[in-house]
Amino acid sequence: MKVKNFMLLSTVYCLLFTLSGCGYTLQGRDTLPFTSVKIGKIENRTFEPKLEDKFQKALADELIRNGIMISNSAKHVINGTIDDLKLKPLAEKEGVASEYEVIIKANFFLTFPDGKVKELRNSGVFTVSFSGSGKIENIVAAKEQAAETAMRNLASEIRAGIVYGI
Repeated sequence: MKVKNFMLLSTVYCLLFTLSGCGYTLQGRDTLPFTSVKIGKIENRTFEPKLEDKFQKALADELIRNGIMISNSAKHVINGTIDDLKLKPLAEKEGVASEYEVIIKANFFLTFPDGKVKELRNSGVFTVSFSGSGKIENIVAAKEQAAETAMRNLASEIRAGIVYGI
């Protein structure tokens, strides 16, 4: 029994030592750069309807899940643009595209209380692939799901830029 406890304790110690030496840190609410943020104007410059709404929901969910509250009176503000959404065929079966890639280009900025503006890390091109063949309705539904996944991935990158990049 003592040997198992020692091995478990040794494993945990080595893991923590390794993670701390590699630059990894555990982030908690007390290590956040701020505890609330306002989601300002998110402009959709694509032809995809309601993309800004999908992104705002994904961003709010991601920030709240990670300890940052959304408040209209917050001193820090996130603004940005979703500039482009493209559907690109990746694979073909019998002359018909069977796998697609959704490419989203976006730019997001964090405005500080003193007026300083910082571009958020990794707010460039986000790619999500999906399979689609058969009826057009199936392809459109798969594209919608892929766009929502891309918005969640983008929101996660924005959160990482806030938590780790400031």
